[in-house]
Amino acid sequence: MGLDTDQTAPVNRRVVMTSPGRPEALEVHTGPRPSPRRGRVVVRVEAAGVSFAEVQTLGGLHPFPSKPPCVLGYDLIGRIVEVGPGVDNWRAGDRVVSMPRIGAWQEYAEVTVRSLAPVPEDLDAGEVVALVCNGVTAWQMLHRSARVRPGGVVLVHGASGGVGTLLTQLSVRHGVRVIGTASPAKHDAVRALGGEPLDYRDDVVAAVRRLAPGGVDAVFDHIGGAGLTAGWSLLAPGGTLVSYDSSVAGYQPGQWFRPHLPALRRVIGWNLAGLVGATRGRRARTYYVKPGPHFRDDLASLFSLVRDGALRPTVAQRYPLDEAGRAVRELIDGGVVGKLVLVP
Repeated sequence: MGLDTDQTAPVNRRVVMTSPGRPEALEVHTGPRPSPRRGRVVVRVEAAGVSFAEVQTLGGLHPFPSKPPCVLGYDLIGRIVEVGPGVDNWRAGDRVVSMPRIGAWQEYAEVTVRSLAPVPEDLDAGEVVALVCNGVTAWQMLHRSARVRPGGVVLVHGASGGVGTLLTQLSVRHGVRVIGTASPAKHDAVRALGGEPLDYRDDVVAAVRRLAPGGVDAVFDHIGGAGLTAGWSLLAPGGTLVSYDSSVAGYQPGQWFRPHLPALRRVIGWNLAGLVGATRGRRARTYYVKPGPHFRDDLASLFSLVRDGALRPTVAQRYPLDEAGRAVRELIDGGVVGKLVLVP
């Protein structure tokens, strides 16, 4: 077992959801620092991401709900302070990222070694955590799910968001034209990333058809529901629609999987139609980021782009743990361009 390298902070501060509800009801608790179990390490957290996964969890609408009381937080960057039994490839002092999906919003987090990836020492913690879930999602949807080629054109819904800003940059760098939806106040930010902004409240289908009469090669949709049908209609032959989340607006707490069912039904239906040649080669995919070899490889590629100056994660704001509720409220209220970050 590795030795603890930090003897100055024997306690742990963490953001706890005691029950689903308003983000302002999140509580900061203090307790003993965790000890690592077999196959796990304890990480002193440098930064943790704020995402709509936490919004869904607070609303009782996450498809994979956690039982309260629980510590929220999907992804983190930090430094290992202690390793548990059976851990051979990591040691105290290593700088790492992890995507535990729950438990990142605390000063010290116990995570499995399966979720770890190494981090260069010279990268900013906030920018790194913006890449862990959002960056890998953007990279894999573009290069692994849709496999868009240079010279193509894509529609990115929410082009000013945590995933959208990175997806827009990666697509433009790949030689792909980006049409991106966003509120008018965020259009300049989308243009600065290299995208062509559209107001999501307008007739997006008509606007995209004017800009890309031959259709688009991919649609990246984080809203789900009936809007997927509109996206499907915009695909060029051979194009791909990627659904990577669903809006939970209008659903009641406890309907944890219902917001996602319409998207799943549509994707399954289109793919069944494709088996009999009825889709002109168009495909539909659902996407869910997960740890593994591809995750580590793609994250390393993103780190290289950042170090080379070819990619710049957009950190909208950094908050202390005590203001986690405020950060979530800001995300819910809109107006955020890029990623919100908690700094313990």
